Amino acid sequence: MEIKILGTGCPKCKTLEKATQDMVSELGIEATITKEEDIMKIMEYGIMRTPGLVIGGKVALSGRLPSSDELKKILTT
Repeated sequence: MEIKILGTGCPKCKTLEKATQDMVSELGIEATITKEEDIMKIMEYGIMRTPGLVIGGKVALSGRLPSSDELKKILTT
């Protein structure tokens, strides 16, 4: 699974990155997590607010932080 965290480095973006890493580890999911900070590349995904979570090339979440349960559901469906 390929996961991208979209964000320019704000605290919420860093929180989403850490939460995603922790949840992937907790669930034992084989995943590559990368962070995209280039605003032009972030805009290519069509999101206007960060942080963004992209899984398999599709935007799964943007503009807010998910709860632990929501993040778990996003990663397992």
